[in-house]
Amino acid sequence: MPNPIKVLHISAECYPAAKTGGLADVVGALPKYQQSQDVQSAVVIPKYDLPWINKQIWEEVYSGGVWMGYYDQKFKVFTTDQALLGFPLYVIEILGKFDRPGIYADPHGNHYGDEAERFITFQKAVLRWLQNSTSVRPDILHCHDHHTGLIPFMVKHTPEFQNLGYIPTVFTIHNGRYHGSFGWNARYLLPHFDDYLGGLLEWKGVINPLAAAIKTCWRLTTVSRAYLEELRTDSNGLEPLLQQEGFKSSGILNGIDTKVWDPETDPALQVNLKKSIPHFKRENKNRLLETFNLEKGLPLLTFIGRFALEKGADVLPDLVYRTFSQNYPINILILGSGDPPIQHTLNGMVQQYSGRFNTYIGYNEDLAHQIYAGADFLLMPSRVEPCGLNQMYALRYGTIPIVRRTGGLLDSVVDYGDPGGSGIMFNHVWTNDILHSLSRAIELYADKKLFDKIVSNNMKLDFSWDRSAQEYQKIYQEIAK
Repeated sequence: MPNPIKVLHISAECYPAAKTGGLADVVGALPKYQQSQDVQSAVVIPKYDLPWINKQIWEEVYSGGVWMGYYDQKFKVFTTDQALLGFPLYVIEILGKFDRPGIYADPHGNHYGDEAERFITFQKAVLRWLQNSTSVRPDILHCHDHHTGLIPFMVKHTPEFQNLGYIPTVFTIHNGRYHGSFGWNARYLLPHFDDYLGGLLEWKGVINPLAAAIKTCWRLTTVSRAYLEELRTDSNGLEPLLQQEGFKSSGILNGIDTKVWDPETDPALQVNLKKSIPHFKRENKNRLLETFNLEKGLPLLTFIGRFALEKGADVLPDLVYRTFSQNYPINILILGSGDPPIQHTLNGMVQQYSGRFNTYIGYNEDLAHQIYAGADFLLMPSRVEPCGLNQMYALRYGTIPIVRRTGGLLDSVVDYGDPGGSGIMFNHVWTNDILHSLSRAIELYADKKLFDKIVSNNMKLDFSWDRSAQEYQKIYQEIAK
């Protein structure tokens, strides 16, 4: 039997240690599922001043330093009990850089102004540790998003780290809108490289870590097939590069942790799936209707997520107004936070449409689970959705997704008018398009036999990480030979 492939995932985030979005969910779940695929995965992230990290008991495994142009930056590497997560997690302590109460910004939302220096230091520290570590010798370096995008270049083209150049690199784009670019005046932060290699780092006159990773990694992946195609036409200026590097690119749809998202055992639910699916949906819906004072007998539509333009949340106030002014027979429940004007407007509408509309402003993981179990429809009017996980949670818990045709939504939802239909799809982030989808949802809800059939079929769909882990394993096997 061949030896398992050893993979080190290098990332700025990993759930539950440090999370701002989907990147953390992927890096916190994929390694766990890879363990059963003849892949031994570990993760390394910076050591932030965050609650989960501060609660753990850490064991120091390495200490060293990296030269940052005019000063020697000391760092330490720690690990904790891998049984906590199902895979080894390492954190790198870099005092003055990451010992802050936030990943990219402080608790008030003010972004740190030294992102380039912070993440260059982190990447160099990872490589120095790997050079000198006897316990961690990966066969693959799997880098995630621009925060780790300089590693494929550094191991290939800098004398300082070139003795790691034999290790293949995989780079995954989770969000191609962010490049991490910085000026050439910060070149001194990087390890020495020959001038003629500067073109591998440069894009449009600046150092672009995302572009550098695309150019120099062995294999490139995105978090869905449709998102890979979208990036080739809309990636904030990197379109020709992504087209050029298509020969080494793959789109692999993310999965969900089906052990956490299990309607039969989920402790966040007030009623688990023990009897029938209709009973499960009805009882959880009744709890929501009682909690949020919503009218019985109507379909329940929900939105769960950030109030941001890329999520299409700016259309929500107008959608709520027109839904009820035009007497659509539906309830709406919104869980989320973000853009203050959107929050303020939605909150101000609760009293006006009392009994049919309500909100919960903030982040509440248990409530999110309960809503997925109790709602009839989930709205995702995303302008950009590289993969999307909410639609997978909804399908798993029997809530029919209403989604825009984009990114991972296009790869994971089929309109119910087509064979194998699982949801309702629309083309534009316009209120009229969404209202048309609501009309279709209301018609579907009234067709009890078809509605129940779609819900039942959806709950059997496989969006586990097992499927995605197998696709990554194939890539690893191809380049680790």
